[in-house]
Amino acid sequence: MPAGLTVLSRRALNRALLQRQHLLVRRRASALEEIEHLVGMQAQVPSSPYVGLWSRLEGFRAEDLSDLIMERRAVRLGLQRNTVHLVSSEDCLRLRPLVQPLFTRSFATSTFGRNLAGLDPQKVLEVASKLLSSEPLTLAKLGEQLQRRWPDHDAASLGYVVRFLAPVVQVPPRGLWRRSGLPKLALAEDWIGRKMATRPSLEKMVLRYLAAFGPATPADATAWSGVSGMREVFERLRPRLRIFRDERGRELFDIPDGPLPDPDTYAPPRFLPEYDNLLLGHEDRTRVIAFEHRYVISSGTFLLDGFVAGTWKQERNGTRGALSINPFKPLRKTIRNELEAEAERLVAFNR
Repeated sequence: MPAGLTVLSRRALNRALLQRQHLLVRRRASALEEIEHLVGMQAQVPSSPYVGLWSRLEGFRAEDLSDLIMERRAVRLGLQRNTVHLVSSEDCLRLRPLVQPLFTRSFATSTFGRNLAGLDPQKVLEVASKLLSSEPLTLAKLGEQLQRRWPDHDAASLGYVVRFLAPVVQVPPRGLWRRSGLPKLALAEDWIGRKMATRPSLEKMVLRYLAAFGPATPADATAWSGVSGMREVFERLRPRLRIFRDERGRELFDIPDGPLPDPDTYAPPRFLPEYDNLLLGHEDRTRVIAFEHRYVISSGTFLLDGFVAGTWKQERNGTRGALSINPFKPLRKTIRNELEAEAERLVAFNR
């Protein structure tokens, strides 16, 4: 380990992450600008990006995001970690080629891939592309139509050839506020009207990752993206980066102008949706969530003093919505009041 590197405490890393995620002070920016800054948003649950943007942007309205999806300026597709993300259309074209090796490996080792042993997946893709060029289809319907060509193979596995090996987006109404619907797939290039990037850059992706999640290690970037070989990418970037270390002695890399606020900076209560990338963006998640609570990310969570302090869910009582708040430990009255005030604002947004 190089001598003399500044050591960043867990609390210092927490405040750096919160500032870069705009969870210390809400940002005045468009939904599209924020989605691109975050390098995409986890979107397995269709409503999650709406809550995530509400917590990060001043004056965010749900229709702002629905309009982006309807106008094809933002799309939903499998991306980081082979999970559904919401990204700008530009980022779809730039980022999807970078994660394809992950999808290819995942398919080869999956039940779907094993079910199709001996079948050329490229031939399946050729037929599927023609089908999807005619109309968006659910994965189940696509599999059924492909099975007409290959009746001796499992329909679901045939459909998943496309899910893993071709850039496909989920078209609206899936992902629209208060509408959603079954996910129907279209070829990303057809839907957006442009081709995938021919020279995508892992270096640029890493620099953007650090701007939103840094300082971080190569292992953190791998955990966030699912892309292997990050150590080599960081080494190529090393001359352009600041280097710190954490309390465990690990090297942390950062962009030159990445903000590092005072570790004692006030962090207001914030509500996060299920699987928010704030909680999934590092191998060591303890900069924002204690190790013993690492599995609560499938629920909505809330932050107190910058750290995950409990879970929440939306409930409906007649025509009035409410949040059920479940802290990990009893809260002082002043903290509870502050949290409930933020909860009321989220309830008003969700109505």
